[in-house]
Amino acid sequence: MQDTYNLIIVGAGMAGLCAAAEAAAQGASVLVLEKEKDFGGSSLLSGRYMAFAGTDLQKQEGIDDKSEFLVEDMLAVGEGKNEIELVEAYGEHQFETYEWLVSTGVQFHKVQAVSGHSVPRGHTITPQQAITALYEAAAASGTVEFRTGAVVKRLRKDENERVSQVVFEHAGKTKTASAENAVLLTSGGFSKSEELLENFAPQLTGAIRIGGKGNVGDGIKLASEQGAWLRDFPYLKGTYGFHPTADGPRKSQALAFYKGAIIINKFAERFVNESISYKLIGTEALLQPERITYQIWDQPIMDQGVPGDALYDFEKLLALGLIEKAETLEELAEIIQVPAEKLKTTVKEYNRDIQNGGDQKYGRTTLTHHFGTPTPIHNAPFYAMRTTVAMLATYAGVSVDKSARVLNAFNEPIEGLYAAGEIAGGFHGAGYMTGSSLGKAAIFGRIAVQAALKKQAVL
Repeated sequence: MQDTYNLIIVGAGMAGLCAAAEAAAQGASVLVLEKEKDFGGSSLLSGRYMAFAGTDLQKQEGIDDKSEFLVEDMLAVGEGKNEIELVEAYGEHQFETYEWLVSTGVQFHKVQAVSGHSVPRGHTITPQQAITALYEAAAASGTVEFRTGAVVKRLRKDENERVSQVVFEHAGKTKTASAENAVLLTSGGFSKSEELLENFAPQLTGAIRIGGKGNVGDGIKLASEQGAWLRDFPYLKGTYGFHPTADGPRKSQALAFYKGAIIINKFAERFVNESISYKLIGTEALLQPERITYQIWDQPIMDQGVPGDALYDFEKLLALGLIEKAETLEELAEIIQVPAEKLKTTVKEYNRDIQNGGDQKYGRTTLTHHFGTPTPIHNAPFYAMRTTVAMLATYAGVSVDKSARVLNAFNEPIEGLYAAGEIAGGFHGAGYMTGSSLGKAAIFGRIAVQAALKKQAVL
């Protein structure tokens, strides 16, 4: 192993591997340090969606979409708390990144309507296939070295106050490597750190923890020591849609509510507009009595399941015994132990409102964001899935600019230090739009490399 490289990348998930592949294409010498034995991190646990607009898959489905619409949706879902320049950078580079991913060997299967989008914009991947393709693209260059089981301990600045050295442990030895252009942190968030979650997100105490096991916030600590400003922690939210058993080896998840299901608590009462972001639904779900909630739907909604999909494979969850089925609402209520008469009343009132043009209680008029039309729930058999909130990704962290340069408390770039992916704050704002996490990882992973190799900001 050499001691000096153009770039040192800390973390080998979607952001780190996109950065490595981009750097390889430019002929840069790169060292990628991954503390786990395998690549992928939390990217492998994602919902498999990437948010892109104007793609060939959309055109095949007759979907008219543009970057401007994507940006508008992101800002709306983020409630205006996003850094506009970051979202606009996403919009500017999203289509070229989609085409680049395809050219690199990442396979996109279909496009679906997902949370926060005005049109179907969720481009599905198989995470393991995508991670493998990106790794192979980087490794084939011969200019990228990968080290797994490499735990980064500290970053160091040189005499010019530029972050240029990485101290890490590998194979039982402490080593130091230097970066001529930049150190790029793509090390994820802290969804597996009880210490940081307790300090930064005590409101998520009841959420199950299912993030990548290496996501303990070490990258955020590394950047903080170098003066990085931290942001967006007040907006941390869990993800609604997981079965309570998802904290085990199987990450069972269903978003039947985006196909038309309603969500109830243990008293068989609705408590939220089911079309809003599953992050916002998660906040409300954690406030329910004993944090017990269920999704309720009927056969027409069941028929909209998508075999093999991480979020919509209802038949698989039924076969696993995670979805309950009954011929009547009374029988379903007995199975899930909620008041039968109240469940019937809740469904009856919802159906009446939907048939009359809109939900009177919580204002639901669509399936997700501005897309889709709800339908009554009245065709047996009926289904229910107990559903909870999971801490999967944290979406808060170090402050960055549109070139992915890490910023200090005075909004000034810290020389030589970049960050991309889940570790970077400022992008999502107060909400979260499905597919934007993997999307920003890919986009800003590449942007960081382009800026670092030019030794200037991307204009």
